[in-house]
Amino acid sequence: MSTLNNSTNIFWQECPVGKVERQKLLNQKGCVVWITGLSGSGEVAKLFSDAGLICIASLISPYRKDRDACRAMLPDASFIEVFMNMPLELCESRDAKGLYKLARAGKIKGFTGIDDPYERPLNCEIEIEQKDGVCPKPAALAGQVVSYLEEKGFLQVE
Repeated sequence: MSTLNNSTNIFWQECPVGKVERQKLLNQKGCVVWITGLSGSGEVAKLFSDAGLICIASLISPYRKDRDACRAMLPDASFIEVFMNMPLELCESRDAKGLYKLARAGKIKGFTGIDDPYERPLNCEIEIEQKDGVCPKPAALAGQVVSYLEEKGFLQVE
């Protein structure tokens, strides 16, 4: 039997800290940066965003309807879809686990990009792609995302 409600030395304080207060404390606005592509969750990312945090979710998420459903859960343009638009050949050449090879051999069924479709985003906020056949360095790719977040007011530049 709990004695918590009977205790006389416990005092509950009202602490109305909401999304706006957390964003001011963190000096940023919460959002979800959803990275999608052939080789790269929904409700948990929303919780982080509601807490004023920037959540980065890197998921293949091959179907538009699934990505759109996640976008619909978030208010006021706080879902930022980043399309890693890289050729299938590049993904296969960097496949350290050999999963593409297994899929091509028919040992893995329903593999995105091989025997299951990937539906390209129609209106993503950021598209990352090769420049003259060369994939940019990771720091440059991250810089594109950070610049977007700063430009749209999700990060406060000090």
